[in-house]
Amino acid sequence: MSNLEPRAPTQKKVVDYDQQHLALYAELISADDAGRSWIRVAHETMGLDVSNPDAEACWASHLERARWIIGDGLEAAILAFGRRLLS
Repeated sequence: MSNLEPRAPTQKKVVDYDQQHLALYAELISADDAGRSWIRVAHETMGLDVSNPDAEACWASHLERARWIIGDGLEAAILAFGRRLLS
């Protein structure tokens, strides 16, 4: 992915980056729940060079953000994404 940051956001609010990467978040959760290797997912889904020492941290931060969106951040996500749909 060309616009992928080295680390996913950590704010306790939904940001534009989350909206832009919502499909990626869904893919990461699905792959993790299926037990797929982080190496394979990081390479195939995120386009990361898994030989880079920071690749696993990048993958992990995005998966953590995805889990936050569907967990503690769900209410904030529904409100933020709903506002974008209505505008």
